[in-house]
Amino acid sequence: MEKTWESTRTLTGMPWKKPPSGSGLLAVHRLRRLTAYLGPAFIVSVAYIDPGNFAANISGGSQFNYNLLWVILWSNLMAIFLQNMSARLGIITGRTLPENCRLYFSRPTNLFLWFTAELAAMATDLAEFLGGALGFYLLFHLPMFWGGLLTGATTMFLACLERYGYRAQEYVIAALVGVISIAYVFELTLAGPDWGQVVAHTLIPTLDRESIMVAVAMLGATVMPHVIYLHSALVQPRRKNNSNEELRRHLRMEKFDIAIAMNIAFIINASMVIVSAAVFHTHGVIVDSITDAHRSLAPILGNLSAAAFGVALLASGLSSSAVGTMAGQVIMGGFVAFNIPLWLQRLITMVPAVICIAIGLNAWMVLIVSQVILSFALPAAVIPLMILSSRREVMGTYAASGGTRFLGWTVVALIICFNGILLFRLFAG
Repeated sequence: MEKTWESTRTLTGMPWKKPPSGSGLLAVHRLRRLTAYLGPAFIVSVAYIDPGNFAANISGGSQFNYNLLWVILWSNLMAIFLQNMSARLGIITGRTLPENCRLYFSRPTNLFLWFTAELAAMATDLAEFLGGALGFYLLFHLPMFWGGLLTGATTMFLACLERYGYRAQEYVIAALVGVISIAYVFELTLAGPDWGQVVAHTLIPTLDRESIMVAVAMLGATVMPHVIYLHSALVQPRRKNNSNEELRRHLRMEKFDIAIAMNIAFIINASMVIVSAAVFHTHGVIVDSITDAHRSLAPILGNLSAAAFGVALLASGLSSSAVGTMAGQVIMGGFVAFNIPLWLQRLITMVPAVICIAIGLNAWMVLIVSQVILSFALPAAVIPLMILSSRREVMGTYAASGGTRFLGWTVVALIICFNGILLFRLFAG
């Protein structure tokens, strides 16, 4: 017991003492030990509630009522599984997923994976910068270009917080997630949804030719490839040694971290669809832009609702753009190990988004298309993760079991199948 509690000293920043025998005080010590490990999954969860989710989920709710809520549930379950696998790889090997790919795969394979991962990171930044710019526009009537630049500056600031320790970034991003959560709890209270329909469509899948495009966009918006790479890096600061006891503890605590953070993201994503269905679909309003969504909320639910929507969008854009930039840094440093200054690595993933804003591309369509790109980039992240996690030469005795491999490859097959259906739908008309 003493060794267990002493190992938390460097995480909590407090001097080690043997835990008291009283049940109440012991519970407090256990909670403190758990909170010492909380954080990485909260940073990752931001990518699951980014502006691309706003676009896909609002579109899904306004067009198809509550019918696509099951996509959010399934996507979240896939995300929890994949984030557990990514964190497990990082904890056991002490290397990120891109670093493991560079070590175990051929150079041509790594170049392909790097290109695909960079494309996913840029598509992510595209959605997130647009969301931040739209948030500034809706709340403060700031022109999109200047909103994009301000989003970029804020992103650089948030990314630079790492110099003050990993906890600084985690606290700020967790606070922004809290802002989004409060905003959507308020929206749900005003919307008054049909909870019977919510439960039914969450549990019973329904899909048709008209909804397939939005369903895949929702999948791409929820199961994000760039944070599969990122999570394996975020767990590294808490990794202290290779003892079996410490590795098992770290794995166990990270599962709690993922369960809490990802289910908060699930609730927010589901709330987006529910509010959109209850407000827009019920009143016959088909939303095809975020500005339309903001404008339509005011006459239906009031100005406070529209303001809450704008605040949530801005918090989402600012936090997720920082996370996307961090992921781009991990991807470039891991796959190809370019010796490029960190500020330049971060800038590379931002440039396409700023260009799209500057030339005035339709923000709504860019958001939807970016999520479809992410859905197609998913296999290039998930397949290497499953291959590496299954190898004993990589994971030792912690290699994935037969049941875990079956579940993982089933997830891969579902993603590829869903994308195949989308391709058929697009080209068959």
